[in-house]
Amino acid sequence: MTKQIAFRMKIKPGAESEYQKRHDEIWPELKNLLKDSGVVNYSIFLDRETSTLFAIQEVSGENGSQDLGNEAIVQKWWAYMADIMDTNEDNSPVSVSLEEVFRL
Repeated sequence: MTKQIAFRMKIKPGAESEYQKRHDEIWPELKNLLKDSGVVNYSIFLDRETSTLFAIQEVSGENGSQDLGNEAIVQKWWAYMADIMDTNEDNSPVSVSLEEVFRL
């Protein structure tokens, strides 16, 4: 059985194209880690007016990508993305969990 996890993040204004480019070229080893960790489906949507990203993950198990911070490749990705996103001191993206209020 799968469950959905949703959260929001912020990119720096003007970084939309670079964010898209980096994700178009996502590292194969990072993609493999996500899949191997049970992330079955992962979509990120951009609200260009507010530079807010909305992420939805379908996971088999209890954990999503936000729980992989101890992995070296994830830390490397966070460092790579830190110049275009709002981040915490450890370069992890500032993310806020979203509560599901409706599903059809």
